[in-house]
Amino acid sequence: MANNPQPMPSRRAFASLLTAGAGMAALAACAPDNTAPSPVAANAASGVPSASETPSAATPGATATEPAPVEPAPSAEPSSTAPSSSVAPQHSLTDPTSPWVVVNKHRPLAPQDFVPADLVQPNIQLAVSGEAALLNSTTAAAAEKMFGAAASEGIIMTLASGYRSYSTQVATYNGYVASTGQAAADRASARPGHSEHQTGWSFDIGDGGGACSFQPCFAEQPAAVWAKANAHKFGFVVRYPWMFHDTTGYFYESWHLRYIGVEAATDMATRGIATLEEYFGLEAAPDYL
Repeated sequence: MANNPQPMPSRRAFASLLTAGAGMAALAACAPDNTAPSPVAANAASGVPSASETPSAATPGATATEPAPVEPAPSAEPSSTAPSSSVAPQHSLTDPTSPWVVVNKHRPLAPQDFVPADLVQPNIQLAVSGEAALLNSTTAAAAEKMFGAAASEGIIMTLASGYRSYSTQVATYNGYVASTGQAAADRASARPGHSEHQTGWSFDIGDGGGACSFQPCFAEQPAAVWAKANAHKFGFVVRYPWMFHDTTGYFYESWHLRYIGVEAATDMATRGIATLEEYFGLEAAPDYL
């Protein structure tokens, strides 16, 4: 999800891929900012999208389906999902300057037009420019360490989309509403003030080979495989994991990483807790209130 992303296949082409049995269609929480509204979203029926054809949701232009299952769906929630007592210090879940702020369809940013005071361009390989190449300073430093560690193992990652301003979200979302109506827009683009990208704490990765950006097959690319296994060591979690769309509001996005700090990310990984909503004891947010 970038201001100038690599060309992506059309939704029509993606629908053909689904017909061939690629997997379950899904909502997405991130996508390039400058993609035109999708005709699939425009034609989507009201109500909950079906598992067989679901437009992307908070990142315009991204297509996201669950890839062919390689792991079983979670069978039960952990018995205790509160942060471990060893994780300190505690952080605010509402302050957008906090690494633990939780932003979802029930929890908009306050203020909604928040701008991080410490946006910087990290010293990593970029696939974007402008505001999308920015992160807050803490996330940028952690990303530099993670990208460096991955590179030492022969894995090349790129920053595919970082910060997204409130004004960019307004323009993108309003374009969807004007073209497809609000119901379809809510399934194709995050409402302004409801995107983690505005906080500077999250970003999307690409693979150095350039394959499958913002597509379901990205989950099988080296960058995504490495990040899933190692991102917690640098303070990141895969924010929208496999089969937790009823909790997070978005289907699996193997490219979307969120910084919460090494202790908390490692605690989640060790205890098998998949989402921030579960970890912090918050209600599920499958749809806007």
